[in-house]
Formats: sequence, C-alpha cells, structure tokens
Amino acid sequence: MIEKKFKTLDEQIDILKHKGLVINDTKYAKVVLLRENYFFLNGYRHLFVKKDKTFKQGATFEELYSLFLFDRSLRNIIFKYLLVIENNLKSIFSYQLSKKYGYKEKDYLKNDNFTTAPEKQAQLNDLLRKMKRQIRVNGTQHSATQHYAANYGYIPLWILVKVLSFGIISELYQVLKPEDQKEIADTFGVEIDNLIVYLPILANYRNLCAHEDILYENRTQKAIDDTVYHRLLKIEKIEDEYIQGKYDLFALIIIMKQLLERESFTNMSYEIDNVIETLNYNLNVIKINAVLERMGFPLNWKDLSKIERSTDKSE
Repeated sequence: MIEKKFKTLDEQIDILKHKGLVINDTKYAKVVLLRENYFFLNGYRHLFVKKDKTFKQGATFEELYSLFLFDRSLRNIIFKYLLVIENNLKSIFSYQLSKKYGYKEKDYLKNDNFTTAPEKQAQLNDLLRKMKRQIRVNGTQHSATQHYAANYGYIPLWILVKVLSFGIISELYQVLKPEDQKEIADTFGVEIDNLIVYLPILANYRNLCAHEDILYENRTQKAIDDTVYHRLLKIEKIEDEYIQGKYDLFALIIIMKQLLERESFTNMSYEIDNVIETLNYNLNVIKINAVLERMGFPLNWKDLSKIERSTDKSE
C-alpha cells in the first residue's frame, strides 16, 4: 500500500501545476488551499481532466475553485429546503400518531401501534429502543424535552421529533401500520411505496449537505419511480429507462417538488438558477451543460417549477 505523506502548500501547488492546472496567483491559491483543504478541492477535478488524469489545456485554479464554490452554494440551498421538508414530516408524523395513539411515550411507543409484519419486527424493536434512548438522553439535555419531563413527567411526540434524526423518521415510516402510512402519504399526495423510497434518499442528502460532501454529482443507491414530471419534461429514454431524474441530483429535486409547498419549490428553483448562472459566468474550459449533465438536470429543468402538482405521480 502506497503511503500518503503530508504535503506543504508549495508542494500541493507544484502537484497541481505538474498536472497541467494553470495557477495565475500562487499566493491566492495557497490561501484557498489552506482554508478549503487540497483533498476536498481536488475532488472537483473530474470535469477538468483528460483520460490521462492531467488537466485540460487552459484549465485554471480559479475555474476549479468556482465549481467548488458552486457546489457549496448549491448544497446550502438544498440543505435549507431539506430542513423545511424534515420539519414538515416531523410535524405531520407527530400529529397523526399523537391523535390516534396518545401523546405520552408509554402510549405512542407501544408495539401494538405499529406493523405486525413478521419481517419488520426486528427493525421495529430496534427503532423503539432508539427512540426510548433519545427520551432518556434528551430528557435532561434538550431544553424542550427537559421542560416536559420535569414539569409533566412525559415527553409528547411533537416534542420528541425535534431531537429525532431524519434517519429515524425514515425508519419510523417503514414500520407504521399501512393505514397510518397512507394518511401521511396522502397529506403530500404521494403513494406509500414512493414515500418509503423517498425518505431514505432525503435523509442521505440531508446528511451529505450537513457534512459538506460533494453534492452536484452524487448518485442515490436506489432509483425513484418514473413520475409525470419525467414525462412532461420529455426526458430522454434509453431502452425505456429515463436517463435523468432517477439516481441523480435531479431525482432529489423531483422528490422535493412533490413534498414542498409550491412557493417554497419556486423559491428554491430560483435560487438554484442563480448559482448556476454564476458558475456559467466563471467557466471557460468546460461548459455549464457538462455540469448540468453531471447533476442529471435536463436543459429544461426550470420548467419543473411551472408544472402543476398532481395527485397522480405515476406514468
């Protein structure tokens, strides 16, 4: 195994130059590399390099950094609206379940409130343990849960959800009774099976954004089903499969289209368009269409915000 040794800023600059990257201002490049980390910045090189892994002729440090900054801005936008969806989901979950099963943890955490499917029982028991642990831990550490535990002797679900991760909420939906799953899915106008797929994708992207991983070219582990939006945008197909909006960032955008209020989605689209235009202005060696393709965005992606939401999301 080859050992990766520490490299000084000068050595990092030399490596980039040796690979063909044009660095017009060495002092500026050093400041960026110190603040942003060579490894993270270098993660954006793929569109700028040739098959031999050297940079395309004329590629500059500033252009590479522009893509890095674009992804950061895009990540901040997506993260903001993912938090809106997360809050909406937690509110709807807590309302529906508290209304039906009660607002004290001894009531809403009963096994009888959840699926009886044998293959789901291990997952259910593990999830209930996680939720009860959150009550024990946050009962003394989080101000809201502490207040309810100290003053009322219980923590209602509408308070508990504030300290539950998106991942736990995603798991929770999978072990609900079908009638409860339907009630929640109907609130968003989506099918149960689709929401089961959507929630883990949303949770993964939420964590990706929170940890500042590369967003624009991320791929999901599972494809979303075809939607009316794929058809109306006339996304190209190969062997009867849509080539965009299935595993890519645009798949996430399609999910968010279905779960966000119209005004929120319109605002998000406008903000995304602004950062795309800024990047386009700063690109030279590569074109903005190459970036959009990497994101899974069709050229007419902005039309998505103009399409009315439909309760029928299937083809």
